[in-house]
Amino acid sequence: MKTNVSFPSAHLTLAGILFTPDDHTGGRLPAVVVSHPGGGVKEQTAGVYAERLARAGFAALVFDAAYQGESEGEPRGLESPFQRAEDVKSAVSHLSTRDDIDPERIGALGICASGGFVPYAAQTDHRVKAVATVSAVDLGQVFREGLGRTQPPQVLQAMLDRAGAARTAEARGEAPPMVPWIPADAEELLEGETRQFRETWEYYRTPRGHHPRAAQGWVLRSIDEIAQYDSYAMIHLIAPRPLLMIIGSEAESAYFSREAIEKAAEPKELFVIDGATHVDLYDRDEYVTPAVARLAAFFGEHLTG
Repeated sequence: MKTNVSFPSAHLTLAGILFTPDDHTGGRLPAVVVSHPGGGVKEQTAGVYAERLARAGFAALVFDAAYQGESEGEPRGLESPFQRAEDVKSAVSHLSTRDDIDPERIGALGICASGGFVPYAAQTDHRVKAVATVSAVDLGQVFREGLGRTQPPQVLQAMLDRAGAARTAEARGEAPPMVPWIPADAEELLEGETRQFRETWEYYRTPRGHHPRAAQGWVLRSIDEIAQYDSYAMIHLIAPRPLLMIIGSEAESAYFSREAIEKAAEPKELFVIDGATHVDLYDRDEYVTPAVARLAAFFGEHLTG
């Protein structure tokens, strides 16, 4: 069953959907907050995972991040990692106050960029009893160093210069400059790009995963917040709560999870799905099915035991 919900996050109202098991007849449910990738919306891959977790017996809350989708916030498309972490904590607060949710049995799942935001939020929010990620990415590191650490340092410095100028222009009343997540003409560039870039274009720019409310760009001045954000610097603080990170064996982003797991304290687990790429885990049934099975077992052990 799906129920539209809304809740506050730092004085902004977020729009969400609460999935619950169709056969639920009463009593307080264990629940999982599911946070979407950067530039995504709740109806895309986050909704896929939430719906399947509900079939497995959990309540699952998806929501649009502040400044994105159906949630409040101006300028549209702002990507603030600190607000994104606050959104996760606010989703936990919403679940904790509901009569149909057990506040002592709440977990969280982050996908792609939210695979950084969710652990970051959970490091200091002890209400999150179990933490999981799928195809996790540290967005701060991507902007500082590039995917695969291939970006020259002058690229970030130039972007920070542009971000400062953009803040000044916005203070004068000008529209905030936007940067596309995936350029509209990216199809012409695909041959020279990474596999992950090509798959991301396919997911967001074709009927495979396109959604009209998904942000096609991010506000340029976001970079001065993103650049100082480190998803996993204090990941050891999650312990003794359990951490599960799921990756595809063929994902170019897999090193984020491998290195995060090394930094994390026990109990922790890296679960590898053979043959899957980063974006395969968004929606490809042959890869999503084993991912959800492991997530259901993980949350089942730690939220319903």
